Amino acid sequence: MTFTWGVATSAYQIEGAAAEDGRTPSIWDTFAHEVVGEHGDVACDHYHRMPDDVALIKSLGVDAYRFSVSWPRVQPGGRGPANLPGLDFYDRLVDELLGNGITPWTTIYHWDLPQELEDDGGWTNRDTAYRMAEFAGIVAARLGDRVTNWQTLNEPWCVAYLGYQHGVHAPGRRSLDDALKATHHLLLAHGLAASVMKKPDNSVGIALNIGTATPHTDDPLDVAAAWRADGNVTRIFLDPLVHGHYPADVLADLAARGHSLPVRDGDLAIINQRPDVLGVNFYFGQDFAGRDEHGNTQDADGFPVVREIQPDVPRTAMDWPITPDRFTTLLLRLHRDYGVPLAVTENGAVYDDVPAADGFVADEERTAYLRDHIAATRAAREQGADVRGYFAWSLMDNFEWAEGYGRRFGLVAVDYETQRRTPKQSALWFRDRIRSGL
Repeated sequence: MTFTWGVATSAYQIEGAAAEDGRTPSIWDTFAHEVVGEHGDVACDHYHRMPDDVALIKSLGVDAYRFSVSWPRVQPGGRGPANLPGLDFYDRLVDELLGNGITPWTTIYHWDLPQELEDDGGWTNRDTAYRMAEFAGIVAARLGDRVTNWQTLNEPWCVAYLGYQHGVHAPGRRSLDDALKATHHLLLAHGLAASVMKKPDNSVGIALNIGTATPHTDDPLDVAAAWRADGNVTRIFLDPLVHGHYPADVLADLAARGHSLPVRDGDLAIINQRPDVLGVNFYFGQDFAGRDEHGNTQDADGFPVVREIQPDVPRTAMDWPITPDRFTTLLLRLHRDYGVPLAVTENGAVYDDVPAADGFVADEERTAYLRDHIAATRAAREQGADVRGYFAWSLMDNFEWAEGYGRRFGLVAVDYETQRRTPKQSALWFRDRIRSGL
């Protein structure tokens, strides 16, 4: 089976040109300006430097490039006809990639909801799912003669919970009910968009951020806590996508707290668009315990404790634990429980890069992170998991959402003042690793 090597980015993080050629603001323009204090108005200026960036991608020897389409660039305001100058950019990008022997992997929605749709309720509004399907149809109609690998959504958990419950991502709301509405409407959007985009000769999937919820000990309370955590992050998305229903235990826990998902008749049949390839975005695994720091088994509201505990292992500069062994476990679990083809659509690490005078970064820690996680991917394949590709996150340093420009995931260093790109040690290692095969 052919294995695909790639690198990945997203539109708002790299494109810049925030107010050019008809593009209107997204929720991330608003949130970045008002809350983060840094923004993607220029970012990596990819909108103007695209041909050179494609040449850079080619120099890494990858097979594919995963990018997203900016909704407010293609359909300003989230409604109505296509904005042709914006759509033309992606048309040129796809042609440039194909002309350089690089296969495009295109994500429809990577977090940049048009601000006007948020003003009408955003992902808490059921109509937003139908608007995204319309947007997906516009993009597929223009690019679908050349793009055959599609993902409807990137990391809907982050959109729903970081954006609508915890308030740390756009649009910055803090309501569990809003997060639950967003969860269901995002899944509905996937189903509607997949129905619009699906053709016999293409692949339509979704990319989920999936960690591992491991019991901290073999205590039954820890086992139960880990299962609850898994339900709230992984099974709440994968079960309806693949099996056509939400997990019964998750629904019961929500009901006990007075919450529910806004499911209507027929919704689950729409959502149950089994991914042709499930994108797995993995960064780290976590432990969970059923007792709090004081030994209590119930929280202040009388519900079972689910306490997150970071494994006692080395960390990245984001303070994320490094757990490649759990990555193998995760890929095998997804293969066993869901039986869909997999692709690693994001995997990477932040470290405190120190460039030399010429801009080169000897990022040995990031190189080791990639090495170990690629080895973990290989181990999962050798044990039977149907893993068909690995995309490093990210091609280059970029606007890292709520972290601004202070955190760098890139294989390629970006000097934001000059926009000079310099491949890091990790990029050169990745190029050579690709040459040697999985």
